[in-house]
Amino acid sequence: MSDQNDILKWRRRNRYYYAWIERIYRFVVRPGSRVLHVGCESGDLLAAVRPCYGVGIDSDEKAIALAKKRFPQLNFNVCDPQELKINEKFDYVLICDSLGDWKDIQQVFERVYPMTDEHTRIVITYYNYLWEWILRFASAVGLRRPREHQNWLPADDIANLLNLSNFDVIRKDSYMLFPKGVWGISALCNYVLSLLPGFRFFNLVNLVVARRIPRPVQDKDLSVSVIVPTRNERGNIGDAIKRIPDMGRGTEIIFVDGNSTDGTAEEIENQIHNNPQRKIILVHQGAGKGKGDAVRKGFAAATGDVLVIQDADLTAPPEDLPKFFAALRDGKGEFINGSRLVYPMERQAMRFLNLVANKFFGMLFTWLLGQRFRDTLCGTKMIRKSDYELIAANRSYFGDFDPFGDFDLIFGAVKQNFKVIEVPVRYKARTYGETSISRFRHGILLLRMSWVAFKKIKWLGGIGRLKHE
Repeated sequence: MSDQNDILKWRRRNRYYYAWIERIYRFVVRPGSRVLHVGCESGDLLAAVRPCYGVGIDSDEKAIALAKKRFPQLNFNVCDPQELKINEKFDYVLICDSLGDWKDIQQVFERVYPMTDEHTRIVITYYNYLWEWILRFASAVGLRRPREHQNWLPADDIANLLNLSNFDVIRKDSYMLFPKGVWGISALCNYVLSLLPGFRFFNLVNLVVARRIPRPVQDKDLSVSVIVPTRNERGNIGDAIKRIPDMGRGTEIIFVDGNSTDGTAEEIENQIHNNPQRKIILVHQGAGKGKGDAVRKGFAAATGDVLVIQDADLTAPPEDLPKFFAALRDGKGEFINGSRLVYPMERQAMRFLNLVANKFFGMLFTWLLGQRFRDTLCGTKMIRKSDYELIAANRSYFGDFDPFGDFDLIFGAVKQNFKVIEVPVRYKARTYGETSISRFRHGILLLRMSWVAFKKIKWLGGIGRLKHE
């Protein structure tokens, strides 16, 4: 019993640190999931992520006895992680601060592999190796629980071990510059300084999120729905139908018209009549406003396994859509984002200030979201319908904030830990109609959405937590 009391004593003594760790995992792990925690100690973290079915394993018999007593709704077993064998699949596998205790980390990853599928996420937090001597000193003076043996691995070494075990790293991040709760100092260090270049290098906690390397599927296994939001695009409808290629098992084209006044809806109906060989659907946006609302209505009407947005102005060529499909089909990524900022673009395709703003927001969102984004506003985006439904079901985390639709999908994909891949497109000048983008009004909207991402992703939920630190 003394050992169990000792475990709880160390948790109470370092409650600020453990609360931060639980916050990180609650952000990454979707509530109501099937969760395996390898190296679960007393079970607190497993309980904190609110699984519908939770299994914790640890080699410490006293810790497992304590976990069973405190969290009887969960399942705990004594097991050496290097001998792990469970004939079940899980949505998440958690590995928190325990890598340092294992003599063969790759062997543990290989043991975990059969318990995963293409949707499983491996979530790992571990100490920054630069803190080794600080933490050893803390153990020596009684500020931290002593440990006999530890590996001290940079995040890149952890990523390499995952890759050797057939896992693919989705993103890396780091948190917590000051692991003790001291009013004012903790907030300054962990909500401000820890986010800045230079300081981030010294953060205590490294986060790595990985997935099982997926197997490519066949074209015949996937059907495609191409969503084309329209507003006063009558002159582009015929070309869109001609140029959108057939992909996969079959391709449907869904036009969502936002109350056009130039005869766009009538032209779509005419093209449906003239192209009986193609599956073309017209959806009226009705009282809804904005491209974001149109995209959601188009996705709701879609019957394909894969959803893709194609802007009606055709400035991002429809001929590039098979490249997006190939990246998704082959498992390169789960959210395929177009980038107009790789190849040279046609003159007049993008005004200079728009180009500068797009490059700025690309860098900003790469920093905010922890995955690479060259171009956040390219209209062409592709995702499986089942993955989109996960984003839609968890949309309340960010709220209904996005009139464009791009950021609703981008933020949602990052929150669900989808692998993001960018496909370059050759951006062309518009040949019919006028753009509805207002550089300054929409630029302010983009800044507001950046603030949403900062609070919800970088601050793991918002500014309110500052009041408690």
